Amino acid sequence: MITGKLVGLRAIEKSDLALLRDWRNNPKFRKNFREIRELSMSNQEAWFERIVLGSRDDFMFIIVRLEDNTPIGVCGLTYINWIIRSADFSFYIGHEAKYIDNDGYAEEAAKLLIDYGFNILNLHKIWTELYEFDNIKISFLTGKLGFHKDGVLVDNCFEGGKYWNSYIVSILAKEFRDK
Repeated sequence: MITGKLVGLRAIEKSDLALLRDWRNNPKFRKNFREIRELSMSNQEAWFERIVLGSRDDFMFIIVRLEDNTPIGVCGLTYINWIIRSADFSFYIGHEAKYIDNDGYAEEAAKLLIDYGFNILNLHKIWTELYEFDNIKISFLTGKLGFHKDGVLVDNCFEGGKYWNSYIVSILAKEFRDK
């Protein structure tokens, strides 16, 4: 387990899949994900087999609150491109439907994951795509973690009957270390 003071990042187990499915199917969360369909246990099991067990380019973790070992979220570095040393940042707090909390758990977990990416996996860049209405995660990544906007994909999402832009945000290893 990768541990901080408040949280740890541990491997995802098959016994976690029902919890992950329930978190992912929360409509308040799902609108912010690229995968917007309702997920079944069969979907979760196929994802687990393909990504968690079968991929060398995806590193997924359960975020655990250390004080009581409660799973509170999920995070990962996915779609790793080993040539340019980049990864997509996947992250949310599912416990109590927080998405991103103000208790310090999200910030510490995100920093542990980013540190793992840059200092263990030797990545150069960590990036993600965010929809323009996802103000919570935009503020979290750009405000607390030092990500910056690289670009805009115009009308790249359809939600609530209208098209929305999406932003590509990233942080480089040097920027993270300097911060």
